Amino acid sequence: MSHVDTILQQAHERAVLSSLSYRGALSPSEAAALLAALPDAKLVDVRTHAEWQFVGFVPDSEMNEWKHYPKMDLNPNFLSTLQATVDPQAVVMFLCRTGARSHDAAGLAAANGYSNAFNILEGFEGDKNVAGQRGQVNGWKAAGLPWTQG
Repeated sequence: MSHVDTILQQAHERAVLSSLSYRGALSPSEAAALLAALPDAKLVDVRTHAEWQFVGFVPDSEMNEWKHYPKMDLNPNFLSTLQATVDPQAVVMFLCRTGARSHDAAGLAAANGYSNAFNILEGFEGDKNVAGQRGQVNGWKAAGLPWTQG
C-alpha cells in the first residue's frame, strides 16, 4: 500500500468511527502530503475574506467562504462556486479555522456528488492555548505547513 493509500484509508477509518457523512478526516500534515502527491487534489479554504486577509492562507488553495463576515450568514453561492472550481471526482479537502465550518462544507459536498470529500481536522489555526491564542497548539500553522500572510 502506498503512502497516499495509507493516508486515505486512515482518514476514511476516522470517518467511519465518527459516523461522518463524507469520505474522511485528515490531519493537517496528511492533507499537505496529499496535496504534494496528488496533482488533481484541491484544498478549499472555507474561512472568510477577513480571515484570509488578516490571518493568512494556504498558497494555491481555492477560497470559497462558507459564511460571510461579519454576520456569519451562510454563503448562498458556496455550492455553485465549488461546482465551478472543483471537479467532483477529485480529492477535495476543506479547511477552516478549527475544523467546524469545514466539517459542514465537506458534508454538503458529499451530499452533492463529491465522493472524495475530506475535512481537515484542527483547521488552519487550531485550538486555543492557555493564553487564549490560536495558531500554536495544533492546526495547519502550528504544524509548520506552507502558508502566507494575506
